[in-house]
Amino acid sequence: MKLLNKLSRFFSVNSEQQAYDRQLLVVVFSLMAVGLVIVASASIPEGIALSSDPFRFLKRHLLYVVICLALLAGVVSIPMQRWYDRQNLLLILAFLGLLAVLLVGTEVNGSHRWLRLGPFNMQPSEFAKLAIVLFVASYLVRRQEEVIDTIKGFIKPLIILSVFALLLLLQPDLGSTVVIVVVMMGMLFIADAKLISFIGIAVSLLAVIVVLIVTSPYRMARVFGFLDPWADPFGRSYQLTQSLMAFGRGGWFGQGLGNSVQKLEYLPEAHTDFIMAILAEELGFIGVIVVIVLEFVLVYKAFSIGKKALQQSLVFSGYVAIGIAIWFAFQTAVNVGAASGIAPTKGLTLPLVSYGGSSLLTIALAVGLLLRIDFETRQASAQVRLTKPKKKKRKKTADKEEINETE
Repeated sequence: MKLLNKLSRFFSVNSEQQAYDRQLLVVVFSLMAVGLVIVASASIPEGIALSSDPFRFLKRHLLYVVICLALLAGVVSIPMQRWYDRQNLLLILAFLGLLAVLLVGTEVNGSHRWLRLGPFNMQPSEFAKLAIVLFVASYLVRRQEEVIDTIKGFIKPLIILSVFALLLLLQPDLGSTVVIVVVMMGMLFIADAKLISFIGIAVSLLAVIVVLIVTSPYRMARVFGFLDPWADPFGRSYQLTQSLMAFGRGGWFGQGLGNSVQKLEYLPEAHTDFIMAILAEELGFIGVIVVIVLEFVLVYKAFSIGKKALQQSLVFSGYVAIGIAIWFAFQTAVNVGAASGIAPTKGLTLPLVSYGGSSLLTIALAVGLLLRIDFETRQASAQVRLTKPKKKKRKKTADKEEINETE
């Protein structure tokens, strides 16, 4: 009863009187908790195979979550103006990180995407996503009229996008490339860029992505494997067919936590890219729906925070929140779609659920920014309410005098 009373008091405060969005924080913690449980279950076989420690990946994931919580608390205390002032520095650091991966990066499964830092691996492409969001938001603050009125203002940020996309494709990492393209184009669209310019650039970028897929046997195999996975279930479509089996075994309520068969080294990357398949097998359709709803609420909250910030003329903060919302929405859709056979496999994590230190840390940074934006928006709204002049009531005596004069 005491716990219920505390929870009721926690949510009973008027949303306008709260210093931050408490519901957003609850959603984030819920997704982190689900991630801990599913990573613990899905990674046991691989942990035993690598080091005879069934909880090898759980321990690392738990360490990442603790760091994320500390990072989130730190980011909330940093004013958005500082992020605006230093977004160029963050963009340069992201660029140097992507360049360093190509020069001294660690090769895993034929890709150079990680930098080894002692016992940990860092993936600069994850931090590049946040750097692009901050850069585009600051560009829209400085050049929004140019973006709206001329094609020149629309093309300028695409030069930065091209450089980052090239570095990502050299790794190769088509998934992260598509994410930053979608995020940048989405933010420019929200900023009221000319529809003709937007359609022209979007079609051109789509054509480039198609060419990249067609000219790469590896990417081509993934696309054809997605279109007809059962044509080659033990070759190019092995991951997808095993994932679909996991979904099929799950049914409505799943096989029970820890009872997945596909995680027993049948499904590669079970605790990272295909964690949704293990969740579906163990917790069923109901578990999948709960996680998707939580991710949807997270995206909705981010969009809502961005909209309110723009209404308070906090332009940079508003565009940052909207960029984060587009990023989370697209990455969630691709991850769930790839695991269920709706979209080609892209190697993207499920936000706040999948195993992966770089992904968790970057998303924690983004969530901290959302909470800070919400805090500053509420402060601005409160100041407007306090400074708004109150309407003076007309005195009854004055009203009577006016009546007498008219008579």
